Amino acid sequence: MGWNGQPPLKPKLGASNMTMLPEASAIKLGLVIDLDICVGCQACVVNCKEWNTSGYGAPLSDADAYGAAPTGAWLNRVHAYEAGTGADARTVHFPKSCLHCEDAPCVTVCPTGASFKRAEDGIVLVNEDWCIGCGLCAWSCPYGAREMDPAEGVMKKCTLCVDRIYNDNLPTEDQVPACVRTCPTNARHFGDLGDPNSDVSQMVTARGGFDLMPEQNTKPVNKYLPPRPRRAADDTPVSLLSMAQDATPTGFWKWVDSTLEKLG
Repeated sequence: MGWNGQPPLKPKLGASNMTMLPEASAIKLGLVIDLDICVGCQACVVNCKEWNTSGYGAPLSDADAYGAAPTGAWLNRVHAYEAGTGADARTVHFPKSCLHCEDAPCVTVCPTGASFKRAEDGIVLVNEDWCIGCGLCAWSCPYGAREMDPAEGVMKKCTLCVDRIYNDNLPTEDQVPACVRTCPTNARHFGDLGDPNSDVSQMVTARGGFDLMPEQNTKPVNKYLPPRPRRAADDTPVSLLSMAQDATPTGFWKWVDSTLEKLG
């Protein structure tokens, strides 16, 4: 079974009408990324590279990885930004990969049809056998989500781990993109954003999820959840002695009290 308990849809390379987008699909597979709890650990970046180096397409290259001028291709990157001022200042870690846009300009600009969008689930892929490395799709992507592999000479991008999510040889919990499976803070979520009742859709509704750069009119499937407002600082003086002497301790002292009771 596939990611949703249904028979897996087999990946299709190429497109019947090159440079044309299919009719909008009812199923819209994508990611929801919570900017409030992403800590910028890069685990998703590394696991993505590891899986995709041995997965759907040609290996992702690394040249002079530990030298002075390393080069290579990555399907997912995490950027860090300083936002806000004063008490509201914070560091926001911003993961970025292909957003699998409904109106994907990378598809319509491709001269060979190598860049295509699947009608059955909305995933945007690259048929590397047809890619001539012209770079037009990268120029047309407003998000900078595509990278030319310097070794293979073809364009690389996030595939939503299409070779994982429909792979019945994997345990059910592993039938999600590698980045989602490895995130230690559960900041990344995968599902059908075309289904308003799915977990990811309800999450977007509840948290006010947003499109990246909506003014580009690409209608990205992936959504971001905004950082939550900071809690107001409590300047009330704290006395550890009075907390310890409280007849009904709370917080840390409640834990200490219950632990000591268990120890007898």
